[in-house]
Amino acid sequence: MDGRIGRARRALRGARCLLIADNSPAWAAAYLAVLKSGLVAVPVSPKIEGPQLAQIIASAQPDIAVLNAGLWPQLAQYIPCNCRVVLDEPAAPPDPRTVCVAQFNAANAPQTVDMDDSRELAALFFTSGSTGTPRGVMVSHRNLIANTQSILAYLNLVPDDRVLQVLPMHYCFGASLLHTHLRAGASIVIENNFLFPDRALQTMRATGCTGLAGVPATYQILLRRSTFSRTCFPQLRYLLQAGGKLSNVFIDELRVAQPHAQLFVMYGQTEATARLSYLPPALLPTKLGSIGRGIPGVTLRVVDDAGQTVPPGAVGQVLAKGQNITLGYWNAPAETAEVFRDGWLHTGDMATVDSEGFIYIVGRSKEFLKLGGTRVACQQIEQVALRFAGTIEAAVVGMPDEYLGEAAALFIAHPQGKAIQAELVQFLCEHLPLKYRPKKITFCTDLPLNASGKTDRAALRTMLSRVQPEYTDNPSPAHLPAQVLV
Repeated sequence: MDGRIGRARRALRGARCLLIADNSPAWAAAYLAVLKSGLVAVPVSPKIEGPQLAQIIASAQPDIAVLNAGLWPQLAQYIPCNCRVVLDEPAAPPDPRTVCVAQFNAANAPQTVDMDDSRELAALFFTSGSTGTPRGVMVSHRNLIANTQSILAYLNLVPDDRVLQVLPMHYCFGASLLHTHLRAGASIVIENNFLFPDRALQTMRATGCTGLAGVPATYQILLRRSTFSRTCFPQLRYLLQAGGKLSNVFIDELRVAQPHAQLFVMYGQTEATARLSYLPPALLPTKLGSIGRGIPGVTLRVVDDAGQTVPPGAVGQVLAKGQNITLGYWNAPAETAEVFRDGWLHTGDMATVDSEGFIYIVGRSKEFLKLGGTRVACQQIEQVALRFAGTIEAAVVGMPDEYLGEAAALFIAHPQGKAIQAELVQFLCEHLPLKYRPKKITFCTDLPLNASGKTDRAALRTMLSRVQPEYTDNPSPAHLPAQVLV
């Protein structure tokens, strides 16, 4: 019988399991069961639209589907798998705030899987490329183990730690919280009500959370739309930030709001399993704006177009090497060859490095504008807009301009909306060079977010294309803005 069981397990290895569900202990249990069984997890957002799900299914060709019962009616037509598992949570959770505390023993960590983990796939994490087409990042068991060990080396988690999980587990940052806290024997508190941030804060306080993790939008909302800055969290020990650059303004506010908590600014990519670098909290005052240096086991370089290391202050692309660098893109050899070259991950992020080797991201290679012949990172303009008092979120995309070739279009979320238009325009004129100034400003209640909680720039470009810009009588970039929308 043991021989038959072994043959059956080998036959199942590599079978792909689609996992579509909200964060819950059942999600974690299903995900871990997939990893330990030698199957390949394919986590997908429960908010996914049918056509995008169809693209992922066509690419991954899953053999098994696991999903919340409530999702089945709307998604069944897209899921051809013969083997389907429906996840049901208890109808009456013990706490009305849907507090779910999941604690795991370190013995259940992914590294106990009995297989050759060097190339054995653990998961396909789908992420949208520059075209918006989902592409699966192939994450091996070795990748998960290496990245988990590296993160634990600097976070120093202990079994008494407990993190508030507001990030979706289908997102690599959210999944890494499960991996690290599981390995440390610590706990996660699942909170699916971040739409109401003060309710999430009540959960964090009531359950004695020692940690909180978020992307920039998470902390911007907490600082501008909640009581976070005015509430004491006695057990809070660490704040984790990744998933994009958080403005220096918000970093300073976070340090003041919760001075007893260590703030870890981190950088990573799905293609690197999760994390690539971190800035030690003690260095925030002197290295503000930096993503730090490579985490243990990861080597980072900043190189020019010829592959040579750039001198301090010059801009180049960030390259990364380590056992956490994934195997490439699923069924996409050309894209894999372009991004994973000569043993290095070419991140597509542009950065400078200082004389001590600390790295400062200036923007994505595809998030630069060419304004009158000058390459300008969208991030440079966004950081100025975020310094305007009361701003919650800001994002810049490019738009055509008959004089500059391309101009900046600014989307901004501010509680006073268009009422602060004149003051904002004056502020931007005072703090931005002439051709950097936005040609168009759009006020939004909230900026659109993708499934990972990051600003959805593709959605902003779509919004921009729906309204034709109205030019001033003299359309020189000195006139700001050409159009202001609500």
